[in-house]
Amino acid sequence: MAVLAIAAVAGGVVSDFTSGSFWEHHALLSGLAASVIVVILSVAVINEFLERRRRQRWSVLAQYVMFELIRSARMIWSGILEVAGLLPVQSGQESLDAGMQIVRDTPRMTAALQQVVEDEDRSARLHTEIAFFAEHADEVLGRWAAVMLNVEVYAEIIDRHVELAGDIAWIAGLLDNSDPPDDLRRQRRARSSPATQIENELGGQWLADRMVVIAQLAEALDRGTLEIALKIVPVEWWQTRLRTNA
Repeated sequence: MAVLAIAAVAGGVVSDFTSGSFWEHHALLSGLAASVIVVILSVAVINEFLERRRRQRWSVLAQYVMFELIRSARMIWSGILEVAGLLPVQSGQESLDAGMQIVRDTPRMTAALQQVVEDEDRSARLHTEIAFFAEHADEVLGRWAAVMLNVEVYAEIIDRHVELAGDIAWIAGLLDNSDPPDDLRRQRRARSSPATQIENELGGQWLADRMVVIAQLAEALDRGTLEIALKIVPVEWWQTRLRTNA
């Protein structure tokens, strides 16, 4: 609307020079045109102001939700690393950075996960972890997706995390269907999963490759969402708010 108003103003100015006599002889039309331009520009400015106020009002809540999404994504990729025996033994930031580098190493991840799916005990543990990841991601998105979708600027972030949760739920459904757990609730969910209609075969190589893709998507969302979250509400704001230098 702002662009339309500016274009109308520019057209009016140009026409005023090229055919000024037209506007002089059509005072009512020129008045109406000027009024329409003013209304369009005013609405555009007011809408932008209200949208900025809305984003500011939601900023702290949006950052909190993003931290929850980050925690869910980090739980997925670090959990896959742990099952694969690749989780770093360092502590704190060093462990996090090292883990992120390992996740991006596709050949190493693929080889480690191939060993997991070929071992019965480790494969069962991976199955259990995937079921937990799917349930936790579903809980987080079910709690916060509707809230975040109220603000358009955050919708794309939610879409990417829904993609991750969908991938995990897809694998969980296939695994629960091929190797039914004792949990009757999970058995029912697996029977109703559309994944069993679409995926004909659940091979070890396929599963290893798919888990690598999921881990790398989770790690990328971890980094990307954190970067956005810290732009929404900077660390300096929290330091001032909480009177701390942490």
